[in-house]
Amino acid sequence: METSMRRLRIPVSFVVTALLALPAFPAPAKPKLVLAIVIDQFRYDYLLRFRKDYKSGFVRMLDHGANYTDAHYIHALTVTAVGHSTFMSGATPSISGIIGNEWYDRRDGKTVTSVSDDRTKLISSAGGTGSSPRRMLVSTVGDELKMQGGDSKVIGISIKDRSAILPAGHMADAAYWYDNDANEFVTSSYYREELPEWAKAFNQEGRYRRTVGAQWMPFEVEGGKPFCTMVSGAALRFCGAIEATPWGNELIEEFAESAIEGEKLGRHASTDVLAVSFSSNDYVGHALGPDAPEVRDISIRTDRLLGKLFQFADAQVGAGNTLIVITADHGVAPVPEVNQARKMPGGRLSNAAMAAKVNDALSKRFGPGKWITSGGVGNVYLNLDLITKMKADPAEVERVAAEAIAGEDHIARVFTRHDLETGRVQQDAIGRAMTLQFFAPRSGDVFAVAEPYYMFDASGTTHGTPYDYDTHVPLMILGPGIKAGIYTRSVAINDVAPTLATILGVETPSGSVGHVLIEVMQ
Repeated sequence: METSMRRLRIPVSFVVTALLALPAFPAPAKPKLVLAIVIDQFRYDYLLRFRKDYKSGFVRMLDHGANYTDAHYIHALTVTAVGHSTFMSGATPSISGIIGNEWYDRRDGKTVTSVSDDRTKLISSAGGTGSSPRRMLVSTVGDELKMQGGDSKVIGISIKDRSAILPAGHMADAAYWYDNDANEFVTSSYYREELPEWAKAFNQEGRYRRTVGAQWMPFEVEGGKPFCTMVSGAALRFCGAIEATPWGNELIEEFAESAIEGEKLGRHASTDVLAVSFSSNDYVGHALGPDAPEVRDISIRTDRLLGKLFQFADAQVGAGNTLIVITADHGVAPVPEVNQARKMPGGRLSNAAMAAKVNDALSKRFGPGKWITSGGVGNVYLNLDLITKMKADPAEVERVAAEAIAGEDHIARVFTRHDLETGRVQQDAIGRAMTLQFFAPRSGDVFAVAEPYYMFDASGTTHGTPYDYDTHVPLMILGPGIKAGIYTRSVAINDVAPTLATILGVETPSGSVGHVLIEVMQ
């Protein structure tokens, strides 16, 4: 043994020489501005289906950036809040605590949203309660940048409060979202007590007024038939609120330009971050589905808006000084009736009917009562007080409830709290996704996953499953030090945060489970 050990001893000088001979890892170029962009409900295939119609922003990203063709979310509930929190934190719901757009808070006995905060007030002419990132338990890239010191500014912008707040993080200088009642961009006292002058000036212009009585016409189509009108009661379909039209995205882009100029983003000694989420695609997609011509139209318009925003950033910051990352927070399922017409699976399920069956099964087994406190079949919160009163075993109550749901048609899987806590789940993609989704202090007790293309919505379509049509989204990166090309290996959106942290030279966000996309760094 002594002889063997001697053979393994290597002179220190040799090790040092060998290390010095290794090629140095290239330090990524630091941008002056990071544009972190999410398009709400934008499936990856929209890049392919409408490729010939794109002339601007998407073309710039596809032709000159790094394009990942197989990027996915790895959690189960693919919804807005979870996707936006994942994007810049790299964390799964099991770590971030952001398990949905909303959930039942057992401690307070009420449903809360991912960003609701009774301690804050809305900085708006209409007043009201504000929002904050306090429910998110992890840091974002922007937080890590701010904690490093320097003069970086971090701002989030969207129509939705959660979409503006969660990517920007806890230490953001501000997050701004659109108050449809007041027709203005607002913020929260969590960030500041009044809007900055540039935001006030934007609101005072009343740009929403240009949509009064307007019609949504097909983009660049002469004599086309309008999709809808902003006049209620007309024969033509009513578009709805401005957020459900392309004009909502236009307001977001214009407000983003005002923020870049008003906050002098990209002109500080340290890198600035502007997180922008285009929400209108989601509202249109929910109502009409991915096969509707309106979805193609708003995708084309989004392409043009991105190009406009990129050009403005170049003019303000200088060409080549902005790092752009584009993704989506989730995809979407086809409208069930559309799928049925093309002989594909799909249909609508009843949350109320299944909840009634669960309550009947539990009442029959353990005694009468209201056994469900809150939540739909996808995330059932059982009545813990009643379980205690009936002296029932919680695991057995969960099992009986799960059996009642599993016995219904078109239910693929049912998970229980005890299964997830003890790891007794099938170790495939869906089982892992549910495990990554579960956060014990906030999650419910029984979780159902319907078969592909089946949903609990009564009209339109939705998302929120671990299936490919909901998890597969674009991921494109362009900017200084980024190697352009098509990358076909499978990656997670969780990889974005550690990659940005490496480029910016800051600590990886606290809950990140992603990996650095080393191949895109020149």
